[in-house]
Amino acid sequence: MATIKDVAKEAGVSVATVSRVLNETGYVHEDTRKRVTDAIEKLSYSPNEVARSLYKKESRLIGLLLPDITNPFFPQLARGVEDEMQEQGFRLLFGNSDENRNKEMDYIQTFLQNNVVGIISATNNQSKTNYEGLPIPVVFLDRTADDHPSVYADGKKGGRMAALEIIKRGSKRITLLKGPAEIRPAQERFQGALEVLSESDVDFYVMSTHSFSFKDAEVRAKELFSKYPDTDGIIASNDIVATAVLHEALRLGKSIPQDVQIIGFDDIPQSALLFPSLSTIRQPAYEMGKEAAKLLINFIQKKPVNEKNIQLPVTFIERETTRKVDDK
Repeated sequence: MATIKDVAKEAGVSVATVSRVLNETGYVHEDTRKRVTDAIEKLSYSPNEVARSLYKKESRLIGLLLPDITNPFFPQLARGVEDEMQEQGFRLLFGNSDENRNKEMDYIQTFLQNNVVGIISATNNQSKTNYEGLPIPVVFLDRTADDHPSVYADGKKGGRMAALEIIKRGSKRITLLKGPAEIRPAQERFQGALEVLSESDVDFYVMSTHSFSFKDAEVRAKELFSKYPDTDGIIASNDIVATAVLHEALRLGKSIPQDVQIIGFDDIPQSALLFPSLSTIRQPAYEMGKEAAKLLINFIQKKPVNEKNIQLPVTFIERETTRKVDDK
């Protein structure tokens, strides 16, 4: 990787001259400037963003904090954020909190020490001790918060949609898996499904899940079929949980969707690759990431913001873990 010294040597100038060209400070003769820019292009030199931001007192760095990068939903969010930031000339510093409050606080301090001008957070801990009083704007992504702007999907409508679809397809003994209590969107999708099930004439059970990790999901899937062996419809708290339920149902010899129907939530890329492929409620993760990036940039650049909380729509994706119905 080329350094500023390599650029100076290639252009036949001093490091200070290269620095003046990069930072647009001081006078540099046009012929000299061209030699420097030609050398930068030839060597594919990329200046250190942190060093430049400290020197110019103007940063182009954004902190992105996710709870669990092993969950395929979150890289979709991150890609949306990154693409929009790249287009607008910003760069990302990334942190993975593992749903650990202390690790999250460490990353926030690391972001601040590296002179970021804003943070996008999709983590579960939104306590005032983590985010109150920060000198930079914060936007929550796939999370809602009372004190900060946020971008999220319509979880309650998604929950209602999942319940209506599984009832319409003939399930009579439904198990509703409730997501982690600290994640507000998970509780909203649970409440939406619960409202529909409570108003219907089907029997239903409720089971709580404590995280969205696959390890925890495997435990809950085994527990589900042990406690409710007669269940014929399952509304999962996300696609990871739905995948674990599907694997356990097949291991027990159940036919999908004839014996048991399953609906997930998120529509991660792997959902279409399962066998049978997973019916799910799609959150527009990539679009959510881009919207969060746009919102944060507006705050950074002190532009007018008409809507600080942006809710995106959800859709039902019909695949092979639910029965076909004639909507006519």
